[in-house]
Amino acid sequence: MLVIVAPGQGAQTPGFLAPWLEIPGLADRLSAWSDLVGLDLVAYGTTAGADEIRDTAVAQPLLVAAGLAVAEVLGASPSIVAGHSVGELTAAVLAGVLTPEQALTLVRERGQAMAKAAAVTETGMVAVLGGAEDEVLAAIAGHGLTPANINGAGQIVAGGTLAQLEAFRAEPPARARLIPLSVAGAFHTVHMAPAVDQLRKAAAGITPGDPSTTLLSNADGAAVTSGAEFVERLINQVANPVRWDSCMATMADRGVTAMIELVPGGTLTGLAKRALRGVATVALKTPDDLDAARGVLSGSA
Repeated sequence: MLVIVAPGQGAQTPGFLAPWLEIPGLADRLSAWSDLVGLDLVAYGTTAGADEIRDTAVAQPLLVAAGLAVAEVLGASPSIVAGHSVGELTAAVLAGVLTPEQALTLVRERGQAMAKAAAVTETGMVAVLGGAEDEVLAAIAGHGLTPANINGAGQIVAGGTLAQLEAFRAEPPARARLIPLSVAGAFHTVHMAPAVDQLRKAAAGITPGDPSTTLLSNADGAAVTSGAEFVERLINQVANPVRWDSCMATMADRGVTAMIELVPGGTLTGLAKRALRGVATVALKTPDDLDAARGVLSGSA
């Protein structure tokens, strides 16, 4: 049983789209979507520097457009789809809940709204690797932080103000390693609340379809059968934690045997290798990975 997953913000690296533009038609597809989101996606995915693509208003449309374009090239029919954070918009298209144009319109608004919210207060995020989960969560709460991403495989990401994060780093949980993340703000925390209303207004004119394949939600890992409910969950997720651990638990319960992570792949397959033992994984980083992905497809049919 195959699951296709889409990574979230932070997966992007300078030039990650360059090798994919050699595939006929892909550059034209991205150019058309560039007009829709008001960004030169080809330039941002090929020649832009790390600071430029770190901008939330750029990173989010870039990731969704890249994932959708490569998914079209792959042409797979998965049994389950899921996305991490902004990757949920990519997953919603693969499941038939949104059209690519609807998803890109929403992600344009999402990125701008979250960038605006992040500018209100100086906030950030830190990854906590290892330690006992209950002790890590207690320490995060004790410093007034939010466990913004509970990713499983011993990884939790805390978000909050820079002062809270500094105090947390001074008193880390036992047996845990803390890694500050290069992000523009504390995503999936209360600091993103102002972005929720803006995204809800942007979604008001969209009529979603119901999922044509199993679509998992970041809120709790549940398979959502209503397109309208999934869009509402997408909106609320902006200011609420991502439970990727729950998504992987559902994958395990449903008997997933193979995972393909869309470009820029690596993060989610890395988690799966530790939390979903025995599941074949392929991270799409360059077109050279397509053969391995198609091999997984034939083996999971």
